[in-house]
Amino acid sequence: MGEIFGLPVGVILGQVMLGLVNGCFYAVLSLGLALIFGLLRIVNFAHGAFFTLGAFGAWMLHRYLGLGYWVALLVAPLVVGALGAGFERTLLRRLHGLDPVYGLLLTFGLVLFIEGALRVAYGTSGQPYPVPPQLRGVFDLGVMVLPIYRAWVILAALLACAGTWWLIERTPLGARLRAATERPALTQAFGVDVPRLLTLCYGVGIGLAAFTGVLAAPILHVNSGMGSHLVIIVFAIVVIGGMGSISGSIVTALGIGVVEGLTKVFYSEASTTVIFVVMALVLVLRPRGLFGREGAA
Repeated sequence: MGEIFGLPVGVILGQVMLGLVNGCFYAVLSLGLALIFGLLRIVNFAHGAFFTLGAFGAWMLHRYLGLGYWVALLVAPLVVGALGAGFERTLLRRLHGLDPVYGLLLTFGLVLFIEGALRVAYGTSGQPYPVPPQLRGVFDLGVMVLPIYRAWVILAALLACAGTWWLIERTPLGARLRAATERPALTQAFGVDVPRLLTLCYGVGIGLAAFTGVLAAPILHVNSGMGSHLVIIVFAIVVIGGMGSISGSIVTALGIGVVEGLTKVFYSEASTTVIFVVMALVLVLRPRGLFGREGAA
């Protein structure tokens, strides 16, 4: 099989694949966060809490209604996205035009409420969620073994990222969204319902977070704090890629996942801090981020 720097190739490839799976989680989460910031200019600190709600939604559908993974993958993001849209319409919209710190404080308060409610209802211990029968087992690639479910996570995350990028960059709806954020009064004058578009944008971003939560449920134990540490990493990824840059967030998230995986092989103690070292270097050399530019979405 061979060795690289004294380590078996299989071990290195296994960590790269694990990092790629984590990078896919980061990619979809950061995509939703970049979408909300890029089009609404809202620093959504509650993104990790909605990720947790997506995972809990899948678990609740399975436990209380007996509904399987595939139904949850469709229903949970729609329900959580609708909740997010309702939050934007009733509370967050009232802060439009004010200092962004008010939106940050409001969404932080929502995090405390959601995580506290889930902790009271279900405790702090993780709830297991089964891998669907169709995705159990492994692929034997010769140099490494890849669980089928992790391969599915990579495929599903990449499809979600590609679909969202196409929606925003290549469709009339995406053009209206960008126009509504850049020139709201002019867009409204052309008969476009700008407030409804912005609510839709927030709901889609939250739905992406919930979709990621459902993908993560069979891998991570479903618990009230599962999104807390992820949201810090995702914020760092959005900063590195360029605040509001959709393509930058996707590419950066995948790259950071692989770098994190390789760091665990060669110097595991630094695996939790390497992303922040990268962020510091990027901010020094390119303050707008790797893909950030004026007016970029």
